[in-house]
Amino acid sequence: MTTHLTRRDMLRFSAAATLAAARTANGNSAPPTLSKPNVLLLMSDQHRADCMGCSGNAACYTPHMDRLAREGARFTNMYSTTPTCTPARAALLTGLAPWRHGMLGYGRIGEGYAVEMPQAMRDAGYYTLGIGKMHWHPQRHLHGFHRTILDESGRQLSVDFRSDYRAWLMTNYPSINPDVTGLTFNDHRAWPYKLPEEMHPTRWTGDTTVNFIETYNEPQPFFLKVSFARPHSPYDPPERIWNMYEAVDFPKANVGKWAEKFAPLSEGAPDYWHGDLGADQVRVSRRGYYGAVTFIDEQIGRILAALEKRRMLENTLIIYISDHGDMTGDHNLWRKSYAYESSAKVPLLVRWPGGMHSEKRGVEINNPVEIRDILPTMLDAAGDTEQRAKVDGVSVLSLIADRSAKWRDAIDLEHDVCYDESNHWTGMADGVWKYVYHAQKGDEQLFNLREDPFELHDLASDGGYKRRKREWRDRLIEHLSERGEPFVVKGELGVQPKSFLYSPNWPGCKCHGKERKIAN
Repeated sequence: MTTHLTRRDMLRFSAAATLAAARTANGNSAPPTLSKPNVLLLMSDQHRADCMGCSGNAACYTPHMDRLAREGARFTNMYSTTPTCTPARAALLTGLAPWRHGMLGYGRIGEGYAVEMPQAMRDAGYYTLGIGKMHWHPQRHLHGFHRTILDESGRQLSVDFRSDYRAWLMTNYPSINPDVTGLTFNDHRAWPYKLPEEMHPTRWTGDTTVNFIETYNEPQPFFLKVSFARPHSPYDPPERIWNMYEAVDFPKANVGKWAEKFAPLSEGAPDYWHGDLGADQVRVSRRGYYGAVTFIDEQIGRILAALEKRRMLENTLIIYISDHGDMTGDHNLWRKSYAYESSAKVPLLVRWPGGMHSEKRGVEINNPVEIRDILPTMLDAAGDTEQRAKVDGVSVLSLIADRSAKWRDAIDLEHDVCYDESNHWTGMADGVWKYVYHAQKGDEQLFNLREDPFELHDLASDGGYKRRKREWRDRLIEHLSERGEPFVVKGELGVQPKSFLYSPNWPGCKCHGKERKIAN
């Protein structure tokens, strides 16, 4: 079994929290005295793991993300098992693996699960608030949050819905067009935001979060989920940040020989899913993408400053993640939904309060972790063992406390048909090896990530790796065996020319045990 917060850990933290509160007892900004840490989940959309300074990318300016890594831990093998928005967010909501939460690809998140992050944290004694992008259905579904303050971009799934961000824009700037910048939401193009910076959704999300922290005075700790809609396209940072990246030497697109088949342009301009658009376009796209990351990083800096001003920083567990990555031209691919590192690997930064766990900070942890591990991590910090036992993920605090703690040796990956029937795959990875099975025709790929981190060399057809490929294929067969056909047929991986979007566990027509009729 993995280790979790001990009673001694909780007592140490409680004492530290009490002391911090006492130090500000005579000031107007004194935070409440807490017996549990606040939990702050910072989330971005479509942030690839290698696009941070702390991940070794000198081209990307992220001083505040780097601070979280320096004052906490960076997990170098954090994956999004099903790397598009909604299935990744289902894993975050439930702490479950894809077959168990029911989403094997991009679809609608189920309306009700036995354990859901906001309700679980609420039951653990937290005030719960979600700010930004939730991407749920119905869009005002709270899943246990006391309140959500939403930015859902242009998504309006019912005639009576308008996101809080767009309502704020209409109230304060009634004559403007929020989409005047002219980029689409899966666009490869990039240029500066065409409205004043304070109107940008990234800034609005930061402002709303800072305001909450500056005014929070409830007696219970808070669980705050802050979900930025960028760096997901449109790649539209403010002009000052766009100009900051004018002369930056961006990493060039990594393109393996195996990816030559993706060089022709797919249909759907400007929302290509594959195509060699040339080095100049890759550079422009990355200029906008990196700028969007830096703008989010600035908001994180403001949020950390607000916590410090309220003397809450050392009372707060801070987690930074994303739902999936962005190919930005690697292997002639764009957007997400692929098994490759640029799409499937995401950041995970964890900064824990003083006295809560290991005092050794600035560490890198290489164990394979996944989005399903975030909810049990929060429940671990909250001292809730009952709910934690019901989910598939495991608290990463156990690895922070003890680097030798027992852990999974690999993580499963998959995505149902997306963009085209050929983009349909399952796989496994452990941070050193990655095996990918393409379900439409049964094609295989094998990468040695330690020697080939950019996945330039597909070893699946190399006779010298025949045994290694068989080993990983067998591991995937074992993982998928509970599903039966068409995933495993007569003891081998099954060919699947058709979509299999939802497992039988998807609660699409159920909400807390009540049947509902829902349109497809």
